[in-house]
Amino acid sequence: MAKPSIIVENISKRYRLGMVGSGTLREDIMGWWYKARGKADPYSQIAETNDRKQRGDSNYVWALQDINFSLHEGDVLGIVGKNGAGKSTLLKLLSRVTAPTTGSISARGRIASLLEVGTGFHPELSGRDNIFLNGAIMGMRRREIKAKFDEIVDFAGVERYIDTPVKRYSSGMYVRLAFAVAAHLEPEILIVDEVLAVGDAQFQKRAIGKMKDVSQGEGRTVLFVSHNMASIENLCNSCALMHQGKIEMMGNTSEVVSRYLSLNASDGEVPLSKAPREEGSGDLVFSDCEIINNKRQPTNTLLCGEAFQIKGSIAIVRKTNTSNLHISLAISNKDGLRLMHLSTDEGLEDNTPVTYDDQAIHYCCEVPGLNLPRGEYYVTFFVSDGRTVFDHVSRGVKINIEDGNFFGNGKVKASSLGLLLQRSSWSVKTT
Repeated sequence: MAKPSIIVENISKRYRLGMVGSGTLREDIMGWWYKARGKADPYSQIAETNDRKQRGDSNYVWALQDINFSLHEGDVLGIVGKNGAGKSTLLKLLSRVTAPTTGSISARGRIASLLEVGTGFHPELSGRDNIFLNGAIMGMRRREIKAKFDEIVDFAGVERYIDTPVKRYSSGMYVRLAFAVAAHLEPEILIVDEVLAVGDAQFQKRAIGKMKDVSQGEGRTVLFVSHNMASIENLCNSCALMHQGKIEMMGNTSEVVSRYLSLNASDGEVPLSKAPREEGSGDLVFSDCEIINNKRQPTNTLLCGEAFQIKGSIAIVRKTNTSNLHISLAISNKDGLRLMHLSTDEGLEDNTPVTYDDQAIHYCCEVPGLNLPRGEYYVTFFVSDGRTVFDHVSRGVKINIEDGNFFGNGKVKASSLGLLLQRSSWSVKTT
């Protein structure tokens, strides 16, 4: 029977807004004194749930609250949830970057974590020196690191730059080397945040494969946070859904992913103005949207290959003045994999200024040909000025795509094809 590698018992993490650490020495001593007498910490009693949509009455919030779970050798746990749900905070506690306010964490063996670009590397040192430095921090001997060195460099693909200071690396090179170090130095527990999204598609595929190898082949424990549901389902044998600092659901990966997607999708039944929000100041809000087919009719069903428009309005809730408005739309499949990105940055020559006198913003995005096969898809809406995110609606509108004559030959059965359709020309001959 596999041994427990991580045991998390009743952990919570409280922060004071605007402060580094818990606050003041007086508060720390008072909290310790109440705990020593068997009484509840007074600052814990006034702390509020971390709901970013509401303005609270207290300066104390629970980033995490009452988290309990255990993992065994070879387990791969996916962690999903909206931005601000507490996923990264949980990984920082497990990585011992910070300590929980209450509760305890027990871990067997060495922990390697990849939380964000720049974590664990000294920018002035070369890639070679950082490999040995990270291995030493994990308690490995120099000969152990040396035995893995060539494998690490080959996996990261940075052999030419291995003696260059890492501050001169691109973000992709940085992440590739950091992941290679974390995965190859034989940690018993590997913790990976969404940082892998920085890498290209080929590296992401290799990274997923490596995490499978260390869990299934070597019996390591892996914790993986991602917004890519296809990666979660491909890699993880269990999954946890986090919401407002708590684990709302934990269990079978496909069931948890379905629950997460259902929480973030209106499926066309909820008006866009009332759909769940990922983030946003609320100054500008997506209020309505229509999908217009090539016959100029509003619909939620399109044919693959069909030209269409996405038309809608953004309500100006609070008077705003900006000359740098960015509107983005994304189309994703039911697994959350983003397939198409549409933005005013690419399709609009001049920015549309917004003044204090305006009441609403009206937009229309035209797509000349839909290169997606049959299936269910969702539109994500995003608007900002480059500094402030005004509104972000994930899976705000559902689109059904049916088989269509995409290639113009009347033979298309698009449901049997890949994620995307692409026109091409062929020449075939025999000799």
